[in-house]
Amino acid sequence: MFEKQSVFTLSLALIGTVGGLGAAASTKEAPRLTVERLYEDPALSGPTPRKLEFSPDGSLVTFLKPKEEDFEVLDLWAHDTRTGEEWRLVDSTALVPEGTEISEEEKARRERMRIREKGIVDYDWDSRGRAVLVPLAGDVFFVDVEDDLEIRRITDTETHETDARISPGGRYVSYVRDQDVFAFDLESGEKRALTTGGEGTVSHGVAEFVVQEEFNRYTGYWWSPDDRFLAYFRVDESPVEVIERVDIAADEVAVVPQRYPRTGRPNAVSELFVLDLENDERVPVELGDDPEVYFPRVDWVEASESLVVQRLNRDQTRLDLLAVDPETGESERILRETAETWINVTDGFTPFETSDEFLWLSERDGFRHVYLYRGDGELQRQVTSGPWVVEEIVGVDEDDGLVYFTGTADTPLESHLYVVSFRRDGVERERITPLGGVWSVSMGPDARRYVGTYSDPAQPPRVGLYHADGERIGWIEENRLDSDHPYAPYLPRHVVPELGTTEAADGTTLYYEVLRPPHCTEETPCPAIQKVYGGPHGQTVTRSWTGATDQLFVQEGFVLFRIDNRGSWNRGHAFEAELHGSMGQVEVRDQLVGREHLADLSFVDAE
Repeated sequence: MFEKQSVFTLSLALIGTVGGLGAAASTKEAPRLTVERLYEDPALSGPTPRKLEFSPDGSLVTFLKPKEEDFEVLDLWAHDTRTGEEWRLVDSTALVPEGTEISEEEKARRERMRIREKGIVDYDWDSRGRAVLVPLAGDVFFVDVEDDLEIRRITDTETHETDARISPGGRYVSYVRDQDVFAFDLESGEKRALTTGGEGTVSHGVAEFVVQEEFNRYTGYWWSPDDRFLAYFRVDESPVEVIERVDIAADEVAVVPQRYPRTGRPNAVSELFVLDLENDERVPVELGDDPEVYFPRVDWVEASESLVVQRLNRDQTRLDLLAVDPETGESERILRETAETWINVTDGFTPFETSDEFLWLSERDGFRHVYLYRGDGELQRQVTSGPWVVEEIVGVDEDDGLVYFTGTADTPLESHLYVVSFRRDGVERERITPLGGVWSVSMGPDARRYVGTYSDPAQPPRVGLYHADGERIGWIEENRLDSDHPYAPYLPRHVVPELGTTEAADGTTLYYEVLRPPHCTEETPCPAIQKVYGGPHGQTVTRSWTGATDQLFVQEGFVLFRIDNRGSWNRGHAFEAELHGSMGQVEVRDQLVGREHLADLSFVDAE
């Protein structure tokens, strides 16, 4: 069922056939990388589709792809999962002219989401797969994919609309404008303001700075599955003090005033409301009496017709799951997580469609694992366990009782897709993707197929469509390192990292990688650079494609070294939480251990 040969091995073989890493003659003839080429088009890593999604019926995979004539501008493309046919679904320049400016608010939102491209940077399918919503240049476009790609412009205003989406029932297009939420009725063509009073420091339906930057929540409103209710936050930032922030761009430096909630200073005040669109009544949601809390996640549960809100105290040591009655706003705590250090917020709350059960990710046993709960918060069972990490739940097959997830069960250096039963105890998990590199996965709506993106130190990201058992259906982007690849001229000089381990002072295993120029030997040792990221969260040593930047250092004659200290990601909560109250200490000591190991390598000039 699975490929038995390591994908990493295959990639190394491919490098040998294209460039011949060991061929001295071809290495001498190959051009050297330059800083200028690193930032020119096309990208040296090759074409990489972004924001890959299945259409609701699973017949298409859609993604964003740069224009050939301008690699900074993205268009929306479609891939037919049955025939493999691929075409451009929406051309960004057909909707609005190039060069159209976006608002400062949208620029800030994109900065939080780490979006740097132009053109179409986001899109939203309707629940029936009939249309795609495309926000572009401050306006909103409704593209009917069933009716000869008819384009309907929903907004055409000088004021920019943000956070646009199609309601789950398909009746409304909603968006935020001038700090309020609006809805456009697709049947009647009527536009209505769902909230009013947004101005100055008050906004509706907008995520405040902290939850965007620290918890990756970029919206402040949520539709119920039947389009009847809209839950939204009212945020008042007036208590937050204004500080001056330095904004550094390529050609200028500006000082920008910004409301920034510093440690120990007041946060924004957030209130949650539920609007009933049938009678235009709205109720406040009971969120407790403590004002020093965050609300990192909000979800609707179709089976119970309830709203579920995650409430996190400011110290981030207590996380409550609140079930809310949308008609009354009354809430009930159904689950509580606690930690002595901090709780990592995830997207692990996964409600079922056919029952009131849900899956939940927790680090309560020291490693993030999957747990099965009843809707009232009663624990049914721990689904996964062991000294490894579940990264993300990517799919659920409720009929067969299976959960698909990505994780590090085989090695913390690689991420893979696994499947296990959440109904039966004692059933071993099964790894679906082959060893050798790092996978990210987007599962189809029926959990029968997935889009898998793979890379390793010798293979830039490639994207394929797969059956749930791992059999490849076809390529969406093979990104083959052949003679036409942008990186092909530089491939003969490519150096694959050597991975290894050393020990921290307390005996904890630390993973490192080192890139060594071919001429660096015991007889001719080379200078070395240690590239540092101390955490938390960040993991720098993985069996993945790291891009051409590292190769630039190597081609300039430097050994490049990095080590993941305690405090980094995917080694369990205790490993990460060593930083608690000790930043600037434990991670520095581990980096110094790495420095001593680096200095002892025979091909490194320790001076």
